[in-house]
Amino acid sequence: MLKNIIRRAAAKLPAPEAHAHCDGPCGIYDPASARIAAEAVRSMTKKILALTPPDPKDAGAMAHYHNTLSRYVAIKEEEAETAKHQLLILWTDYFKPPHLAKHPELHTIFWEAAKLCSACKVEVSAQHADELMDAIEKIHNIFWSTKERQVAWVLAGG
Repeated sequence: MLKNIIRRAAAKLPAPEAHAHCDGPCGIYDPASARIAAEAVRSMTKKILALTPPDPKDAGAMAHYHNTLSRYVAIKEEEAETAKHQLLILWTDYFKPPHLAKHPELHTIFWEAAKLCSACKVEVSAQHADELMDAIEKIHNIFWSTKERQVAWVLAGG
């Protein structure tokens, strides 16, 4: 019975057709979430590289070392995946053909940034973590130029 009522109401009051530029309402997209995740990747990479293994005969120190290393690696990989996810959302949901016309390098920058996210998961490379940050900075600048705004590139970690 409820289905019939809904069907009749829908037939009498059809919803107007709606169009949207993005999957979500404009204003929800921002490359800052990818930047924050990539900063965590870079931070954890630096921390991993700075770790010094203790004397293998010191069981307590070895346990602490392995626990710390495991936590840093888990965070690095999780944040690299988050950065990749956020970049792919921007690439596939926000940017449209008119943006690509103005920024023909857009696909290459995103593709390389996504590949760097994967590299940061697989490796412990300060160089790749820095390259990821550089790629996201380019995306940040392009993104805000599409909105005709100047938004400073500010790093949370300093």
